[in-house]
Amino acid sequence: MNKIRATVSGRIQNVGYRAKVIRIAKDIGLTGFIQNLDDGRVRIIAENKNGDFGKFLDAIRIKNTLIDVVDVEVEHADATGDFADFYKLVGGGETDERLDKASDYLKKLIDVTEHGFGSLNSKVDVMIEKQNETTAEIRELREAQNETTAEIRGLREDMKTYMDHKFGEIESELDVIKSALRAKEILC
Repeated sequence: MNKIRATVSGRIQNVGYRAKVIRIAKDIGLTGFIQNLDDGRVRIIAENKNGDFGKFLDAIRIKNTLIDVVDVEVEHADATGDFADFYKLVGGGETDERLDKASDYLKKLIDVTEHGFGSLNSKVDVMIEKQNETTAEIRELREAQNETTAEIRGLREDMKTYMDHKFGEIESELDVIKSALRAKEILC
């Protein structure tokens, strides 16, 4: 069984870092604890049977919107086997401080929701108005298209009637020509 003592620095306190590390450690099967230090860093003591901490150390180097791990200092030691689980050590007054911090975040979230979405509503209204204008323009284009299609159909009908009449005249003239050629015995 092996043990590490890791000291993590960065933006890691009051942002949910310890909870994420606990989940990672438990998923990997480690035992030990994590605690905030007064200087803003976090201490992690972790033990496992196989001595491989690479996956764990990679996973705890979290960088996201809230958490930004800058450095992880690691010391290796012999395990004591004193831990049955992986847990968080909480300092005095930490719970009250967390509730105050959560309250501040909730206030910010409410402010963003009220003011942020308020301006979003006006933008959505403008977008809906533009969509309605575009829809009206599309309707006008469809009406113009329908009128054009009807006019083309009318022209086709007129052209068909005209061509039928002209072909009729041509056939009549051909009949006359054929009769004259037959009369002269040029055509059988």
